[in-house]
Amino acid sequence: TTSMLSEVLLAMDKDPTLSVGGMLPSIGGNIRIGSSEIFVAEACEYTNSFLSFFPKIEIILNIDADHLDFFKDIDDIRASFKKFAALLPDDGLLLLQNDIPDKGYITDDLKCRVLTFGICDEESNGERPDAYATDITYDDKGHPSFVFHMDEDKVSFPVSLSVVGRHNVSNAVSVIAAALTLGGDRDDITKALAGFTGTQRRFEYKGSIGDIRVIDDYAHHPTEIAATLAAAKKYPHKKLYVAFQPHTYSRTKALLDEFAGALSAADEVILADIYAARETDTLGISSRDLQERIAKLGTSCEYFPTFDEILEYILKKLSPGDVLITMGAGDIDKLGDMLLGR
Repeated sequence: TTSMLSEVLLAMDKDPTLSVGGMLPSIGGNIRIGSSEIFVAEACEYTNSFLSFFPKIEIILNIDADHLDFFKDIDDIRASFKKFAALLPDDGLLLLQNDIPDKGYITDDLKCRVLTFGICDEESNGERPDAYATDITYDDKGHPSFVFHMDEDKVSFPVSLSVVGRHNVSNAVSVIAAALTLGGDRDDITKALAGFTGTQRRFEYKGSIGDIRVIDDYAHHPTEIAATLAAAKKYPHKKLYVAFQPHTYSRTKALLDEFAGALSAADEVILADIYAARETDTLGISSRDLQERIAKLGTSCEYFPTFDEILEYILKKLSPGDVLITMGAGDIDKLGDMLLGR
């Protein structure tokens, strides 16, 4: 979403300063220094770091149980997001994803403008957001098109994306609403969104070998995994394989059942060892525990302790037309490079 908004602001000639979580090809990295007063940053709730900012506009995409090595529980996380929203000045704007439960807890005491955003169709919660997408269709590469609406301003126009997934439709709606608030022109916005092909490690096409397509994705939380695999279902494939590397022992242990449920949407899952990242205590959890949970849900799941073993299995198992997604926030992307001979 940060990258999407960055591309739109560049197309609007706003000359923004940008700090993006992934690598954005159009700026040759993840940092751009502009000369205007607009600074776009991707914020994270971990260690409450986002409470150090002084934002004028906030986009809150979701409030999920995560970083449970720092937060006590989901209520602790929601309290942190409430403090984050309270940072907005009276003339600020909060864009809040419409599916977030009990939104009033976050918004009731705010004096700034609040707009909800999301999707309005049979899959949504039935409550129409302030800014929303309707009439979603997908092309043969899984790229969505939709109609954007913002009833308050009597705005409605078609939009096409060059990234996959229903979640990116919702992301785009938030970007359009923010861009319109900043004086964006419809033509600049739609052209920039149509030209945006994503960032590195976000459903990134790495290449093909023997008509097997290799995709890499940074998803490392069950909600992200579910969104990525829902997008992959609309991407051309015979069978969908996921090589997943769990990220941190604490997250894997706290969300073990949620991980199993999200990953079971694949045709087959191949697990690598847990990527420890900042942790040293294994908390008595391993990828074998996750393998057992996935298998109980009826999805074929294998575990291998090394990338070399995973690579050997993949080369024997996959057939032309299959899609392999290497997934996780560690170094699992190296597996795709190994497979493609890079």
